[in-house]
Amino acid sequence: MSRIEVVAPNLKVRLSGVTSTIIQLVPVQARSLGIATLGPGLPEGLPKMRWWQVPSLLARPATRRMRIWHARRNVEMVAGLLLRWLFRAPMRLVFTSAAQRDHQAFTKWLIRRMDAVIATSARSGSYLDVPHDVVMHGVDLDLFHPPRGREDGFGAAGLSGRFAVGCFGRIRKSKGTDLFVDAMIELLPRFPDWTAVIAGRATPEHLEFAQSLKARIAKAGLSDRIVFLGEVPDIRPWFRRMSLYVAPSRNEGFGLTPLEAMASMTPVVASDAGAYAEMVVPGETGAVVASGDGPGLTAAIERYLADPGLAEAHGRQALAHVRRHFPLSREAEGVAKVYDRLWSAR
Repeated sequence: MSRIEVVAPNLKVRLSGVTSTIIQLVPVQARSLGIATLGPGLPEGLPKMRWWQVPSLLARPATRRMRIWHARRNVEMVAGLLLRWLFRAPMRLVFTSAAQRDHQAFTKWLIRRMDAVIATSARSGSYLDVPHDVVMHGVDLDLFHPPRGREDGFGAAGLSGRFAVGCFGRIRKSKGTDLFVDAMIELLPRFPDWTAVIAGRATPEHLEFAQSLKARIAKAGLSDRIVFLGEVPDIRPWFRRMSLYVAPSRNEGFGLTPLEAMASMTPVVASDAGAYAEMVVPGETGAVVASGDGPGLTAAIERYLADPGLAEAHGRQALAHVRRHFPLSREAEGVAKVYDRLWSAR
């Protein structure tokens, strides 16, 4: 523990976008920092501290005057404040905000007590009332990469058609799954070479919504061409098998899937929810439409279904764009600059 300079708490059991960020970013940070995660729901292999080691945070690390506690949720900001105020732990507090809405009064109160704040996009930063740095999330280019063999081709999926259009993530209205299904019901009868793939889990409160989508698909006679995979153990090959990826969210925090798709050499049609509009370059790496605009989404998708060559060209440009602007190392460097500023401040 004397070598741990940064603690990245994950005080939530269920997997979320925040958890995914920690899982991807911390190993990159660990190459140059003494960093450890704390909390449940994290895979083996990450640098971790245990709950019984928490009292060690009351002592200074060997290499710094204080540690950094990097919170990403309200509960983690509260825990950091308690450690510093109640137990006098020598630490500075950093908070990363991805919210695309006005924060509640309690959250604003917590944020004002942070030593540094990071926004994951310019849009999320616009909802902050405090000075902040914008550091956008990156994508692991080793994990998400272009097709490398036959197992990465659509033929390996065992589905009908020659091309696939995908929509991955939790199945719920806020994710716009119904907008994607509506577009597919309208478009697929006119484009017989294409199959739609939906991957992701419907939690109990959204099961009725998922069932209603399947009923609409069955009524349209497209159950064999709009395929629900459920929650798959490894989504990465599916990104590589897609000729087009669609991110139709109505609401989003940041949203990593467009970056993961583009890193897999797949163009993206996305809504302007979350940070999507700051990732996708319209006319070069995909298209962006207004959140909730079903007809606009359908029209943007149709352009690619009608011209698979365009999808291939934009996929190549999407890969180059992500490699240039969104490598995970760039995010780690941006966060490290915030840390260094705190450590060097009097």
